[in-house]
Amino acid sequence: MRGQIDRQESLFVVLSLEQRVPPNHPLRPIKRRCDELLAQMNRQLNRAYSSQGRPSIPPEQLLKALLLQALYSIRSEIALMEHIEFNQLYRWFVDLPLEQRAWTPEVFSVNRERFAEHGLVQAFFDALVRQAMLEGYVSDEHFTVDGTLLRSWASLKSVQPKDGAASSEPPDDPGNPTVNFHGQRRTNDTHQSATDPQARLARKGLGKEAQLCHSAHVLMENRHGLCVGVAVDAADGHAERRQARALVRRAKRRQRLHPRTLGLDGGYQDGKFLAHLERIGIEPHVPIRRGRIVALDAAGQARHRARQRMRTARYRVSQRIRKRVEEIFGWCKTVGRLARTRFVGRRKIAQEVLVTVSAYNLIRLVRLETSS
Repeated sequence: MRGQIDRQESLFVVLSLEQRVPPNHPLRPIKRRCDELLAQMNRQLNRAYSSQGRPSIPPEQLLKALLLQALYSIRSEIALMEHIEFNQLYRWFVDLPLEQRAWTPEVFSVNRERFAEHGLVQAFFDALVRQAMLEGYVSDEHFTVDGTLLRSWASLKSVQPKDGAASSEPPDDPGNPTVNFHGQRRTNDTHQSATDPQARLARKGLGKEAQLCHSAHVLMENRHGLCVGVAVDAADGHAERRQARALVRRAKRRQRLHPRTLGLDGGYQDGKFLAHLERIGIEPHVPIRRGRIVALDAAGQARHRARQRMRTARYRVSQRIRKRVEEIFGWCKTVGRLARTRFVGRRKIAQEVLVTVSAYNLIRLVRLETSS
């Protein structure tokens, strides 16, 4: 018998979101971990809010919504709120009852400053790393550091001379003016973006075009490829070594990690940087380009020792595992949509990167838990 559509709505409906989500859904272990970590942050979350006034949207819901945005490649907070409004799975993940309406996208703009001021996203990331350490998934000896370029939201049309010598003629199209910069020499010393002044012109390699970029840097443990440190800096050519030192210090201070070896690519072969790592007890594994090393100072001797390590088995193992850091960058740029940032300002970009890397670590931990 053919069934008929019943267009008469029921007067009462008893519906549980928990029952609507399959028991084996991959979001279940991620939600369990998120809830455990956010429960540990209860005191810090209380300090970020006043004890008086109207109740706010729970910060736990906002943090999980940002993780959801990274996990499912949702392009904006506007689209995220639309999805949470009609998607029962997303409502279940952020603990939003069916009878409540989804929030407006402006909620994230208001609370983003609060999260940055009180370090809530950083605290969530640190708690996630500590939990991975307690479960035995983090190495305490062997690590890798690397950096990548993140394209700025600003357009190349926004690049103007710093001395204000731009054309005084009115634009032919105020919304999308015609800009002809052919034949001009534009450098970071003489030009900057009017939209994102902190972005710098950088290129990924020889023969590549220059783009407005920021740089992101990751410290990865080598046992299971988890990210234990992340930072955002200027794309000035020196940020990789500067942030490598900062990430190692931060790992020692926050997570009590004491690296013995550090896998690096050819961009880190500066002798002073290698000598610094050796002074703090870290053995750098970095490829040294061919050619005679002329310098006889401490930097030159550090490069000599680095070249000698290239013949050892531990160097070859470190360089083979080092390539896993590209998996972090690849996931964050494709699934996490970090190939081009959605924000202007390094502080907001750093928060976006922290959320995305936290989502990557959650997926990685769930896979390790399932396979063990």
